[in-house]
Amino acid sequence: MSLYQDVIMAGFGGQGVMLIGNLLAYAGMEHGLNVTYIPVYGPEMRGGTANCTVVVSDDAIGSPIIRSPKSLIIMNRPSLDKFQPQLVDDGVLVLNSSLIDTKLADAGRVRVVAVPANEIADTLGNTRMANMVALGAYVNATGILPLEAVEASLSHVIAKHYSHLIPKNAEALRAGASYAG
Repeated sequence: MSLYQDVIMAGFGGQGVMLIGNLLAYAGMEHGLNVTYIPVYGPEMRGGTANCTVVVSDDAIGSPIIRSPKSLIIMNRPSLDKFQPQLVDDGVLVLNSSLIDTKLADAGRVRVVAVPANEIADTLGNTRMANMVALGAYVNATGILPLEAVEASLSHVIAKHYSHLIPKNAEALRAGASYAG
């Protein structure tokens, strides 16, 4: 059975969606899979919605463009409004319930994994790790890669002068996976 998973990750600029997209793509590549990663840069980087797409597959990837994603990681309400209608039926929606009312999720049509990412990150000592919490929940919910493969790739995507934060980011990934599990 072949592996194919695509995801749109979206949130406010500054919530780290580009970082977790890059991390997932790098982990997939290191795990021997084909990957694409497309960040969307522009004026939305500062306060508006920012997003990226990642495709992970063990076959060749025909196109990096995702029109109807199989999964979403959504960090804020404007991103939910923009991308939820595109999610395929029975797709996986990882939702930051710290900032989004879960009643807004289309639970009858998609599989909703509501994670209070900000609160979990707060308990770990840094709200800015909410992105890693959400990614950990996503990895657990989809089984896209082993969580250990994602953790092992942290050192490749986090700048060297922030390398002291790698253990805390790994802890945030595990906390999100545990919450979703």
